[in-house]
Amino acid sequence: MELIELGMDQWFKDHAHELCQPEQRIARVTAVDRGQCIVSNEVGEVPAKATGAFMSSLQLTTDMPCVGDWVCVDYPSSSNFASIHTVLPRKSFLRRKSAGKSLKFQMIAANIDVVFIVQSCHFDFNVSRLERYLLMANEGHVEPILILTKKDLVSAEALAHLIEKIRGAGIQARILAISNVTGSGLGQVKEVMRLGKTYCLVGSSGVGKSTLINQLTGHDIVKTGSVSTSGEGRHTTVRRQLILLEQGAMLVDTPGMREVGILVASEGMDDNFDDIQQLSSGCRFTNCGHTNEPGCAVLAAIEDGHLQSEHFQNYTKLKAESALNEMSYVDKRKKANKAHLPHH
Repeated sequence: MELIELGMDQWFKDHAHELCQPEQRIARVTAVDRGQCIVSNEVGEVPAKATGAFMSSLQLTTDMPCVGDWVCVDYPSSSNFASIHTVLPRKSFLRRKSAGKSLKFQMIAANIDVVFIVQSCHFDFNVSRLERYLLMANEGHVEPILILTKKDLVSAEALAHLIEKIRGAGIQARILAISNVTGSGLGQVKEVMRLGKTYCLVGSSGVGKSTLINQLTGHDIVKTGSVSTSGEGRHTTVRRQLILLEQGAMLVDTPGMREVGILVASEGMDDNFDDIQQLSSGCRFTNCGHTNEPGCAVLAAIEDGHLQSEHFQNYTKLKAESALNEMSYVDKRKKANKAHLPHH
């Protein structure tokens, strides 16, 4: 296995040259399961653990090695186990706010070229959730492609209507509609995937991610749950892993997500909702809150049907959630910094 086949490029080589010690080698993290890693390089694939020195130098839990990371390793006793000394800077990443009220991030994967956001045409379709995933992709500098599964369960008109809803929310990302049952659309997904590039699948449980992986690899790599009477598959993936496909692309499978918490700076939010941003530049007041101000271009656009009101409501909801999280996060960091100040 050459490093280039695992996605190595000049950018990472330069960082490795700077950060890895002469006796260390570069490897890529291919699986993480409760703190245990598996790393892969020219030597092969072996279990690995972060050293105590690395762990004690960590500022944030998100700096822990995650799937897709490039790391500096050595093999202390033999070549069947590695120690991780350093995580190289990430070119891109996918992360979310951990479930629940705590303000912690959870890293999903690092150094991803394209994220496939998977939703089912049947029971799981939800534009608001799609917008959350797109914010996550935008924040981590990852190109999104939307995959609508189970197209065999809806008519061509119903599928066209779903795509219309996505486009109506100002979402420009590429959309691929597939059926794991008939195989329709799978060729398009395979065509997108390039040698040495890393792809990641995200979506709720039961939308067909595991079946899609099995179709792309040609093997039953991932166990799939039996499908319930509602056409909803059961959630099966529990660990994150990077799978090497025959045509040389890499694919990260992730467990299904019940909630996609966000913590995005307002610029990221504005990028994602640039249709609303463009409209608001036409408002009479520069600080227009788009609630009941006179001369509000956004409200006028909703009134005359140019802007979907659900799309706008989702924008205001996400903006408020992000601002609240950002505020609490800043407060939390301030408190943490205060705690480290010397006491007089």
